[in-house]
Amino acid sequence: MSGVTREVDIYTDGACSGNPGPGGWAAILLYGKEQREITGYVEYTTNQLMELQAAIEGLKALKSPCRVRLFSDSAYLINAFVKGWVLRWQNNGWQTVKKEPVENQDQFRMLIELDREHDIKWIKVEGHAGNIFNNQCDKLAREAIDAQGGVDRRSKRDS
Repeated sequence: MSGVTREVDIYTDGACSGNPGPGGWAAILLYGKEQREITGYVEYTTNQLMELQAAIEGLKALKSPCRVRLFSDSAYLINAFVKGWVLRWQNNGWQTVKKEPVENQDQFRMLIELDREHDIKWIKVEGHAGNIFNNQCDKLAREAIDAQGGVDRRSKRDS
């Protein structure tokens, strides 16, 4: 990718209160000595969707093409790119090997576009294992839920 000069680290995480339930996402962007935190909330969603949204929003926050190291504790997100799942899904008409529709297609399509725009290295980190930025993203995602009073108020029978 020509023209890429900036190197940015992005840490992402998503959270849900119930799954599905109220959700939050967070991304921390690190460029040189600069650090930017972004968060968001969704009233009713899944944990996997919040993991993907965190990556989308972190990448969308970049103002020009960058060389990115994107860190996530979501095997679902990282493996989709590292293990070539997205390429297989595209080649199979967005169906899994079981011939079922791929979940979260819209988010993966957006991530594919962002992957084309930036030079991204997808890196899996262990969740809750002492990584400062991963822990901070987890905290921010949960705070995004809490700030909205995000408790899954449905009874277990409604789920």
